[in-house]
Amino acid sequence: MSNALSNRIQSLPVSQTLAMAAKARELKAEGRDIISLSLGEPDFNTPDFIKDAAIEAINQNYNSYTPVDGYVELKEAICEKFKRDNNLTYAPNQVVVSTGAKQSIANVAQVLLNPGDEVLLPAPYWVSYSAIATLCEAKFTEIPSSIENDFKITPEQLEAAISPKTKMIFFNSPNNPSGTIYSEEEYRALAKVLEKHPNIYILSDEIYEHINYGTKPFSFAAIESMYDRTITVNGLAKAFAMTGWRIGYIGAPEWIAKACTKMQGQITSGTNCIAQRAAITAVKASPEKVQYMVDEFKNRRDLVLQLLGEIDGFKLNVPEGAFYVFPDISDFFGKTIRGKEIKDANDFSMLLLEEANVATVTGEAFGAPDCIRLSYAASELQLREAIKRIKEVLS
Repeated sequence: MSNALSNRIQSLPVSQTLAMAAKARELKAEGRDIISLSLGEPDFNTPDFIKDAAIEAINQNYNSYTPVDGYVELKEAICEKFKRDNNLTYAPNQVVVSTGAKQSIANVAQVLLNPGDEVLLPAPYWVSYSAIATLCEAKFTEIPSSIENDFKITPEQLEAAISPKTKMIFFNSPNNPSGTIYSEEEYRALAKVLEKHPNIYILSDEIYEHINYGTKPFSFAAIESMYDRTITVNGLAKAFAMTGWRIGYIGAPEWIAKACTKMQGQITSGTNCIAQRAAITAVKASPEKVQYMVDEFKNRRDLVLQLLGEIDGFKLNVPEGAFYVFPDISDFFGKTIRGKEIKDANDFSMLLLEEANVATVTGEAFGAPDCIRLSYAASELQLREAIKRIKEVLS
């Protein structure tokens, strides 16, 4: 009966990151010793001070429906966070709390995009951006980049990509999948182009902001000419190891925030009450409280770059944030390895899963078909073993 399904769902691709994670779990269930480097999820526990706040909320009998856009105390704490970390001034009526940053992004896209509008996606980009645009019946246009320029687009590329139908552009820094961080200077140069096109809105996804290795990310909305056109998206999943708590939020012009609240009110309504009470404590905490995770991620990044650097055919750059490496593996295209012809990154990723028992994600899913993504949100022991297996298969 699949022909009874809507065109909307049939046009939607399956998330490649979740698909690879599911495939890895399936093989594990069959008894295969799979090391998964495919999911973007910290392997740390949520810090105790946040868990204690959740337990306290349970004991205080928080169990009722929450306001659609979030508890006012949480929205006030988010406004303080924006000022402290990003030099951004938002009022509580400009903040909407959602069930994860993915819902935040989907809300924004749904309230701004009409069928036929165009979304610009600097590539590589997170897999769900293109799917969310598709759900809104909008078109998406990729702006390509390469490892040689650290996966950053230029103002000239941005100018060339803009068309009369362009309505939005999605920026993501630190970037998933590449770990790239745009500097203030680089963002200001891109803003100069956008100043000439006042009808384009900017979604700035800053979910990885605290996971950086010395290069402090800059918020796009901090550019004065862009503030009224930028929606800043953030959340607690990555920096605070709270992926399953599902808390994301936006800071935006009030009219966009009101529209997102209206949209959310007809879909999920308010976010989980206990998670929100815990989030107040997390958002108020200094980023220093989770620096131990960032330090460990940096050590792992350096280890992974060193070990992958010993394998011929891997072209690497040094990611400045997030917890991924995104090597160019196009040197392997056209080769036959273990009887398998490698035509593209999909084949290469599948080779590593089937022959090395290591799950990665094809770069094709991120608009970068010459690359694969490896997450180093895994133990040093697992990372060493995974790359040893990869090396054996490719040697």
